Amino acid sequence: MAEQRIRDNRRELGYIQRQLEQMYQRLPWGHRLVNGVSMAAQALAAGSLGYGLGLLLHTEQAFWGALTAIAVTQQTYVDTRKSSLDQVIGAAIGAAVALIGAYLAQDNYVVYAVTMAVAIVLCWSFNIGSAGKLSATTVAIVMLVPHAGPFWTVALTRLGEVTLGIVSALLVTRVAHWLEARLLGDPGADS
Repeated sequence: MAEQRIRDNRRELGYIQRQLEQMYQRLPWGHRLVNGVSMAAQALAAGSLGYGLGLLLHTEQAFWGALTAIAVTQQTYVDTRKSSLDQVIGAAIGAAVALIGAYLAQDNYVVYAVTMAVAIVLCWSFNIGSAGKLSATTVAIVMLVPHAGPFWTVALTRLGEVTLGIVSALLVTRVAHWLEARLLGDPGADS
């Protein structure tokens, strides 16, 4: 019975996703172009701000702020806020699991693979599956990206750099949608 509900839910979610994709595909070319230009401008501004703040604060690798800002920037401020929350939760779970995995066995691919899978399963178990891939990305960053010093300092430094990216994306999308509401008179852009 539970398996049937899971199948039904997955089927329904797939149907909704396909409908949304078809809706976007049916938009006139000019609308798609405007949406693309808007997203590109927001991602560029957020990424640049995240990178610039990282350089200003002399973080070790400021590009993580830019990458995070680009990754969490979405079409609306509300969606960016949700994506940012997923990023924070995923990064926290991924960092915690990666620190344990790294402590148990450094530089071991099997431990990395198990740690990554555990991070994803934990996110899904806590009903935050949307943060699962982000937690796995954090595991890869902590365990696979070369670093100097102990894993916990790497994790904390990356957390700071990621936070700069999230703040940048939230700020840029909020300003962009405020401007959109003023210029286009779209009351939905204020949310």
